[in-house]
Amino acid sequence: MARPEHPRDPDVEISASATARELRFRTPPEVTVRAEAEPAGECAWGSDHTNLPERVEAGVTYRDIRIDFRVAARLTGHEEPS
Repeated sequence: MARPEHPRDPDVEISASATARELRFRTPPEVTVRAEAEPAGECAWGSDHTNLPERVEAGVTYRDIRIDFRVAARLTGHEEPS
């Protein structure tokens, strides 16, 4: 599974996986990932691909693919008094 370097001991972690027997793109996708840890914290994400290059090509059929994605966040600020 994708393991970003930071945060090492996350307070929140979300993982997802997707598989497909065949996948073809008409146009290469534009992917944007935005993750934040607020009010104070650090956040990181990472992905692993099986049988799928980092940049896919239009019209190419990719077979037996798997994508694993992970986002993790750790709060670093002080708690508000009750």
